[in-house]
Amino acid sequence: MNIWAKMMTALRGGVNEAGEAIVDSQALRILDQEVRDASQALKDSKDSLAEIMARQKVAEEKCSGLKQKVEEHEGYAIKALEKGGDELAHKVAEKIADLENQLTQETEAAEGFAATAGKMRTAIKQTERNLKRLKHQVDTVKATENVQRAQAAVAERHSGSHSKMRTAMDSLDRIKEKQALKSAQMSAASELAEETSDASLQTKLEEAGIASSTNSADSILERLKNKKSK
Repeated sequence: MNIWAKMMTALRGGVNEAGEAIVDSQALRILDQEVRDASQALKDSKDSLAEIMARQKVAEEKCSGLKQKVEEHEGYAIKALEKGGDELAHKVAEKIADLENQLTQETEAAEGFAATAGKMRTAIKQTERNLKRLKHQVDTVKATENVQRAQAAVAERHSGSHSKMRTAMDSLDRIKEKQALKSAQMSAASELAEETSDASLQTKLEEAGIASSTNSADSILERLKNKKSK
């Protein structure tokens, strides 16, 4: 496979993935529309069934009327024969034949309508059961989707809350560290101030002749003489 063929394959794959992503993101909306389409198709089927049943009824009424006419004209033919009117009886017979042909056609039509209506009733009942089951499943899917969304929202809030708590704890630790450092600095400054104060006092005592700063040679010899005399 050359590079262009691979690029075209990758492009088709990308388009297919994008299409699937759109379908997935709109799955419930598409499902609702499909349910509405099925409901409309069921309604159309019922309308068609009503029309077929109406045609069946009309055909059956025609059959009933034609049967009455056939019986009526058979009576006319018999009376014509009784009176020796063979020619008239023949014409009546032709009329009867025409009526019977019409009756046959209308009977076949009525039977055809009845058969079609029967099949449509069966199909409609099955469709109603399937549609009812589908709607129930859609309701279940929607309820599950709502629960999952609620769980995701709670998880997201918990995650955000945990993250914020961690950030707050980190900030608190930094504040405590700065405070400890500041406290140590203040203690060190206080100790340094005390040491400076003690040194200043020692200097003042030495200048007043009250305290000596260091041991001189004379003081050492004096101490040794005192030890010897003892």
